[in-house]
Amino acid sequence: MREPMSVLKNLSERATDKQYKFQRLYRNLYNPEFYYLAYHNIRSSPGSMTPGVDGTSIDGMSEKRIEAIIHSLKDFSYQPNPAKRTYIAKKNSSKKRPLGIPSSNDKLIQEIVRMLLESIYEPNFSKNSHGFRPKKGCQTALLQIQNNFTGIKWFVEGDIKACFDSFDHHVLISILRRRIHDENFIALIWKLLKAGYMEQWQHHKTFSGTPQGSGASPILANIYLSELDSFMEQYKESFDYGCSSANLDYGKAASKLFYIRRTNRNNWGKWSALERKEALLIQKQAQDKLHSLPSKLQCDTGFKRIQYCRYADDFIIGVIGSREDAEKLKTVLKEFLHTALKLELSDEKTKITHCLDKASFLGYDITLSNSTSIKKDKRGQMRKTNSGTVKLYVPKEKWLNKLKEYGAIAIRQDDCGREKWVTLHRSELVNRTDIEILSKINAEIRGMYNYYCIANNATVIKNFAHNLEYSMYKTFGLKFKCSVKKVIAKFSRNGVFGVAYETKSGRKFSELYNSGFRRKKRAIPFDTDTLPQHIYFGRPDQLRARLKAGVCELCGIDTENAQVHHVRKLKDLTGNAPWEEMMRVKRRKTLVVCSACHEKIHLI
Repeated sequence: MREPMSVLKNLSERATDKQYKFQRLYRNLYNPEFYYLAYHNIRSSPGSMTPGVDGTSIDGMSEKRIEAIIHSLKDFSYQPNPAKRTYIAKKNSSKKRPLGIPSSNDKLIQEIVRMLLESIYEPNFSKNSHGFRPKKGCQTALLQIQNNFTGIKWFVEGDIKACFDSFDHHVLISILRRRIHDENFIALIWKLLKAGYMEQWQHHKTFSGTPQGSGASPILANIYLSELDSFMEQYKESFDYGCSSANLDYGKAASKLFYIRRTNRNNWGKWSALERKEALLIQKQAQDKLHSLPSKLQCDTGFKRIQYCRYADDFIIGVIGSREDAEKLKTVLKEFLHTALKLELSDEKTKITHCLDKASFLGYDITLSNSTSIKKDKRGQMRKTNSGTVKLYVPKEKWLNKLKEYGAIAIRQDDCGREKWVTLHRSELVNRTDIEILSKINAEIRGMYNYYCIANNATVIKNFAHNLEYSMYKTFGLKFKCSVKKVIAKFSRNGVFGVAYETKSGRKFSELYNSGFRRKKRAIPFDTDTLPQHIYFGRPDQLRARLKAGVCELCGIDTENAQVHHVRKLKDLTGNAPWEEMMRVKRRKTLVVCSACHEKIHLI
């Protein structure tokens, strides 16, 4: 059997040839090494220990389990279990979002399908697509807008109704068949799409959409919506034309300023102090006149451009042109989505916004600056560096709603009807250790700041941090039955609030976040879409080697049916049982054991 890394690399190389048709993909599902790689990718995810409708989780992984999956695929008897339907609350809404929990064997197959599809399609995805892709995310989408949307006149904020639930299965399969000529693999995709879900122990069929919670859903969604990316690229080619025309008034003002400067320079030594003062005044007036004028025509009908950016099912388009152009674009988009992709564009939520107003995208307010202020550029010349540039802002309701979600503040009204903010203690944190409370607050502050650090008004996050800080003081106050003043005095060291805690290497002191909230030109380098990519795993997999060794790490005997026992968190282990003590000492959430020991572990 070939190494999965070699197979995936070969697929990626062939994917650059857009005429190449991929065949015999299904046979890769007969390769046990692919299952070990898929197991490596998903075993550390928080949901890997959540059982599906069959009651199994990733716990108990073994070679025999993999062999059974492969056998069912070879004789085509494999049928994915319906996903277990659960609901998670939407942010700042009473509504809930459905979430499917697949069975553990289905997760392995979905992960292999994801890796194969990603190797084939990722090299050809549009650079304007940022959702669910390696080394791309919200921050890269926002930076693209910041860099490419300069000078636009209108924003078109795209919104597709129930996008992921509305994907037409026949359209998706037809898109896949353009490059994949393997009907066994296509049939497997059909099975995954039609598996359905279980809710209240009733089976429901799925007639459209990609199941949320499935490992293959993100890549299938990107394959589906890449059709929209291709359409926008073609529309851009037909829409863009002309070159921006120079403003004649600006040219005249620049020539006049050049003439005045040259005259002043040539006659400076001849003039008296009064004449020099008058000359400088005339030069200053000419310079102000120049800076008050745009260098290009603002209503140039001979110059049109559009810019496009998409993150998952959210997209935004910048239009340099008239409002009629933006309205036409919206109409064309609606028709394309309906006819080609069987999706519906929301008329109410798809807004056309002027560049000087604020458009919403990925939790940011986006607008263009019309500032005529000047400053020195890299060459030391005075220029209008802010005119027409994109500005990103943190909406107040975002961090305010997050405080409400945490239960850190309450907004009340005083006797005069004015708004009054009151910080509250957080009762769900009271029973945690001191270091856990501080770590939780630091994580919430850093999470908010890391996401909004590229905003022009990033410093407003200090208001969010300030309210969380005092909510934390009140939480400690409730825990120790003392006032906020006494809490600050108790935990502060040299004027810095923090918590001391014990480690194996000694006593340490963790401080409350105090690194400031300055704006950054680039976000902290981390992937907002942290997906398991095969290219990341070039090192040997120790767990796979331990499993293949066939030695029970608990009783020490050789076994032909070695199984992996998983736990969610090491801190949940008490150390009362020998296997718990062994996992705590080795600091591993996995333990390779024989079937007899595995049964004993679950009986305890």
